[in-house]
Amino acid sequence: MEQIITRFPPSPTGYLHVGGARTALFNWLYARSKNGRFVLRIEDTDIARSTKESVDAIFKALDWLGIDWDDGPFYQSERLDIYKEYIQKLIDSDNAYYCTCSPEKIKRVRESNIALGQTPKYDGTCRDKRLKKSDKAVVRFRADNFGTTIVEDIIKGNILFQNSEIDDFIIQRSDGMPMYNFAVVVDDITMGINTVLRGDDHVSNTPKQIALYRALGCLLPVYGHVPMVFGKDRTRLSKRHGAMSVTAYKDMGYMPEALINYLVRLGWSHGDDEFFLKDDLIKKFNIKNIGISPSIFDSEKLLSLNADHIKAAPLERTAICLKPFLEEKNVEITDMSYLSAIAGTLNKRSKTLLEMADGAMFYLESKVVYDKKAAEKFLKLNAYDCLSFLIDQLKQLESFTQENQEEAFKKVMDMTGLKFGKIAQPVRVALTGKTVSPGIFEIIEVLGKERVIKRLEEALLYIDSKR
Repeated sequence: MEQIITRFPPSPTGYLHVGGARTALFNWLYARSKNGRFVLRIEDTDIARSTKESVDAIFKALDWLGIDWDDGPFYQSERLDIYKEYIQKLIDSDNAYYCTCSPEKIKRVRESNIALGQTPKYDGTCRDKRLKKSDKAVVRFRADNFGTTIVEDIIKGNILFQNSEIDDFIIQRSDGMPMYNFAVVVDDITMGINTVLRGDDHVSNTPKQIALYRALGCLLPVYGHVPMVFGKDRTRLSKRHGAMSVTAYKDMGYMPEALINYLVRLGWSHGDDEFFLKDDLIKKFNIKNIGISPSIFDSEKLLSLNADHIKAAPLERTAICLKPFLEEKNVEITDMSYLSAIAGTLNKRSKTLLEMADGAMFYLESKVVYDKKAAEKFLKLNAYDCLSFLIDQLKQLESFTQENQEEAFKKVMDMTGLKFGKIAQPVRVALTGKTVSPGIFEIIEVLGKERVIKRLEEALLYIDSKR
């Protein structure tokens, strides 16, 4: 069986958005699930709008998602000689010709077609003139005016196009730059691409590309057009629906595993399963399970799924993902095992890594910052004795296990006659500065004996200062 070779060809005119990321993901998963190859191609022939910043952003987004490539990146801007060679092949075989019709004339012809209720298309003025190459000449493909073209789509099924609706489209501009449909076909031929998965907004381009393949005497790739992703109002996805660039989700504290999981579920299914890790997807991905109906992007579902992935991730992995968010807060992380332990107390209560970073700050501060209302309510004179007794009990512990910590609290309860909650809240504020936090024994275990005693002693000094 021929090796599957797919590709992802972004245009570097902006950041990688979720729609493009989903296209990349489907191609990558299909190649990986079939032991095939995945090619990255940068379609940068739009010189005016293509930027290195956008190229770098695409690379960073793919790297963060864990989508790697086997060949490339190839740049269309570096392949102009190849396009010229194929243009000449089409001209020599009489499948293309030079055209000197002005843009104004083309506009008049199209407007006339529309007024007559006809397809707005080029009228073929230069089709049989046998013009020579010139500075103002574009190159047009000589399209068939009769018959039909059938797109055999592995997702949508067969799609029929009337060739009479396709005009002699331009394949090279007068400045020598190739047009999209032509460059794509030449790239896919020369890179051995045999499977093209893309959004169904490209369906209308497919008959033109098939015509070019046939004119060049090359085998067609397998086509599959993936349904579009809409917002909740069933209009095309945009920022107002919460759909932003991949790097924006990264900066908001989403796990790459969660975004991949969510994107693949926009149009693909595996029974009733909702939660997937990347290795699961590679094993289970089947192109036949891509649906034909548009998907709805729901930012709330993505957030919920992100929380699930934070809960499920190994703590070492969570710590690695969390570290940059803490560094953004000017917190230097030198002990990753400590950070992993911190993450273990916050992973079940954090929807994003950004939220987790906020929740982790009290663990990492050299001095606890007390919330004013919390300190006024719980770090009062009546808490002094129980905190002092607890310090004495904790200092005596040779082994700082949770069982021994609980025993120390019980002794303080016996000594003071106070219930656990009356002791725990002053301790919580002393250790975290807040009234809401992970479980008190979780905090104590992570902070360790030295930090806990130091913070309790600082709380005593604070209470003393308020006498």
